[in-house]
This record gives sequence, structure tokens and C-alpha cells, in this order.
Amino acid sequence: MSPLMSTRRGLLAAAALTSLAPLSLALAGSGRPDGPRLVLVILRGGLDGLSAVPVPGDPAFAAARGALAQFAEAPRPLDGPFALHPALEQLHAMYQRRELAVVHATGLPYKERSHFEAQQLLESGGQRPYELSSGWLGRALGAAPGAKGLALQTAVPLVLRGPAAVDSWAPSALPDPSPDLLQRLARLYESDPALAQALERARALRADHPDMASSPMAGPAGARPQQQNGVLLAQRAAEFLARADGPQAAVLELGGWDTHANQAAAQGPLDANLRRLDAMLAALREGLAATPGLWQRSVVLVVTEFGREVASNGTQGTDHGSGGAAFVLGGGVRGGRVLADWPGLATQERFEGRDLRITTDLRALLRTVLHEHLRTPAAALDREVLPGTRGLASLPLWRA
Repeated sequence: MSPLMSTRRGLLAAAALTSLAPLSLALAGSGRPDGPRLVLVILRGGLDGLSAVPVPGDPAFAAARGALAQFAEAPRPLDGPFALHPALEQLHAMYQRRELAVVHATGLPYKERSHFEAQQLLESGGQRPYELSSGWLGRALGAAPGAKGLALQTAVPLVLRGPAAVDSWAPSALPDPSPDLLQRLARLYESDPALAQALERARALRADHPDMASSPMAGPAGARPQQQNGVLLAQRAAEFLARADGPQAAVLELGGWDTHANQAAAQGPLDANLRRLDAMLAALREGLAATPGLWQRSVVLVVTEFGREVASNGTQGTDHGSGGAAFVLGGGVRGGRVLADWPGLATQERFEGRDLRITTDLRALLRTVLHEHLRTPAAALDREVLPGTRGLASLPLWRA
């Protein structure tokens, strides 16, 4: 088949599926209905880990952060010198229930401060930007027969690309397709197995979840408008993961973390985004817990491509940095702890005198979750899923 024909078939499939809300990209396969589940939440733009998880107990914190050390309300206390941003109310409740662990001073072994390169590494799992063209989660799912993934957006992100089957779902404002249109599409695609399977998959998902196609931006009563779509996606992710024939892993994203200005402003962009994240994760937890046993065998991993500089810039924001924070949630997570080999915030303790120094390789966290939760074989991790991570120590994430 020529590249032109291949591209044309892909566009036709996309057009057919877009006409069916929700959107689904074609695939087959099934996984263990009682197996582990993983939700990956990517925060695009570089979350400032020292704002999300401040360290007021560090002697250098106040002087190093300046105005960024001041919060509209008191930070929520964690163990040791650490705290949570006051906007993360539901996350703090999960921490107190010992369902949330924080990994601090973590990041990728990448120091060039480019969003594009850092996100490519975060999703590909490579050792150098653009070394790998598929994603570590897609390759991990491909190592488990019948496993599949789900992207809660219109396009499949790099992290899920690979040999495994992948679905995509996103809310749509398009009107429902007419029965006549569906019949015409079915006749058009009947001689092409790939397109016919794509159409049938979308129709089946829509039939199983007719409510997913309506009120696409609806959220819970009282939710702020900017929170509603994230809450809806979290709810839908939990519903798909609860299905006996559902995915083993789902990926969600939140953008807007590139806080170069007005970072400390009360009700500013960072505060609003943290509240949005808090609402999304609370809805995800509630949705997973609604199915008996599902929250106990689920892990939610929240990561970003890099942290930000310790000191503020001239516009009361922060520039691209290195070390930051990640979150691990779940019913089986040994939470109520901050996992950190804390490097300190004094100028001489920072990387290049600017950044929170990385003391935990983020890939060690990914490897631990894949190997010990999703049961990805160590040989597959070493060879293809996360090459170059064989020597990284596992993190103590689980309850006894």
C-alpha cells in the first residue's frame, strides 16, 4: 500500500470516528478484568514542585523563594519539612488516609530546559531526545498479551504509542450522527477490514455508554468551569477502567504549568491549575472506588517534564529548571509519606546554583510502578521499555 493510500485510510477512519461521540480509535484485545490498573497524568509545561510541595522546614526556603514562599493560606502540613499547596485540599485528604505518596527532588537526567525535548523523553522513556519514537507505556502494555491502553483525548500521545492496542475517547460537541449516515459509512467501509473494525468499535462503545455522548462539558454541581472538563475526563477514565473488557492503563493530561509570570498570585493561573488538578484526582479516586476492589488495585501516577528554578524571575514567576515533584496515589500505595533524599535549597546545594537538585531519577519511579504493579517483566524493562534503567533502585511504594 502506498503512503498516500495509508494516510487517506487513516483520515477516513478518523472522520468516521469523529462523527461518533465519544471518539474511539480502532483496536481489539482484552485484558484481565481483575488485574492491576494504571492511570498516568501528565502535567505539561513544567510544574513548579516547590510551589505544589513547598518545604517550609528547609532553612533556606523563605530566602530562596522570596515572594513565592508566601501563600494566601497556610500550606497543608506533610511529614518532615514538607507541605502541600493550600489549593490541594483533596490530595491532602488522600495523604492523611495514607493513599498518597509524594516523590520530591525527582526528575529526568536531562538538563537542557527544552519543553519539547523533555516531554519527548518523559513519554518515550529514552536516554536522549528523539532516540525512541514510541512510548514506554505503549511498549510495556505490548509486553503483556491482550493488554491495551486508553487516551482521554482526541489523539493518542507518544507515551501510549507502541505495539499495544490503544483506544481514544474525548467529549464531543458534535451532533449525533444520523442512522442513514452510519449505514452509508458501514457500506463504504465494508470492503476494508481496518475501517470496518474502527467503525464498529466506535459504535459499540457509544452503545455501551450513551451518556458519554451527551452534555460533554458537564461537571459536578459547584465545580468551577475550568475544572469541569478535567473532572469529566477523570470520571470517564474510571468508568472505562472498571469494564471487564476495559483498558489496563489510561492517560490524561493537564496543560498550563509553564508559570513564567504571576505565579504566586492568589487566584492566579498556578492556583487555578492546582485546584483543577485537585478536582480531577479527587474525581478519579471517587470513580475508581465506586467499583469494589478497583481502587485497591489501581495506581495513579502524576508526573511533569521538569521542575522550575528555585528563585523567582523578574515577573514573579519561575523559569525552566530541573528537580520537581511527582505524586503516586492508590488504595495499595503506602502513602502518608514524602520520599525524598532532600538536597537542600541553599545556593551551593542547587544544580548550577539555580535548580532543585535531582536526587531520585524519575525513571526509577516509572520502573517501580511498571515492574511491581503492572508486572512488566524485568527483561522487557531492561531491553525495550525503559532502556538504561537496570541499575536504578526500586522505590518503597507499596503497603505490606
